[in-house]
Amino acid sequence: MQCSREVDEMVYVAKGPKHGPAPIPVEGRWVQAKQIPDISGLTHGVGWCAPQQGACKLTLNVKEGIIEEALVETIGCSGMTHSAAMAAEILPGKTLLEALNTDLVWDAINTAMRELFLQIVYGRTQTAFSECGLPIGAGLEDLGKGLRSQVGTMYSTRAKGVRYLEMAEGYVTELALSETDEVIGYKFVNLGKMMEAIRKGTDPAEALAKHTGTYGQFEGAAKYIDPRAK
Repeated sequence: MQCSREVDEMVYVAKGPKHGPAPIPVEGRWVQAKQIPDISGLTHGVGWCAPQQGACKLTLNVKEGIIEEALVETIGCSGMTHSAAMAAEILPGKTLLEALNTDLVWDAINTAMRELFLQIVYGRTQTAFSECGLPIGAGLEDLGKGLRSQVGTMYSTRAKGVRYLEMAEGYVTELALSETDEVIGYKFVNLGKMMEAIRKGTDPAEALAKHTGTYGQFEGAAKYIDPRAK
């Protein structure tokens, strides 16, 4: 290693205490992480685009420094959904350091990767205190039955009020209003479960009826409206 003349002329002073890295929790163990393979854990993080018109939720399951499972969920930008498809192919098999320095196509996905990297290397994962962490496939379980991301979509104006378009339960088809025109319930279709039933051979009309439900004081409301048409 090349040193400046000033450093070359200095007197050597021996190093005293051997300060190692602070231990971090890694899947139920306390680890002094010195290399990428020392790191394991499952965690989630959110990233955003530069103009902030879209967001990405990224879930990674890391074992001994290598990404074994990735779940990429995006919202708000059509281009990002296609970028997510590419990122989902890119991420598994890479080390954390490789993934951090890989172009994951879209700003929001790259930002999410940065946020996850910080969580993971500082021992802030969801499985930091879970012995052996979670098996590969745990990220998929976040989607629940029907394997569909939970999405909330609401629209409102001062002039006409609120419209519930999609809730955790599913796609909203009707809003129930009280006598004072306040929302008191809604009807929804669980699209994930409906499509799963159709895929298994159930008649589409039957699947729609089976996976349609209501929430709140839907029955007996004063008025019903289609949130997309009225």
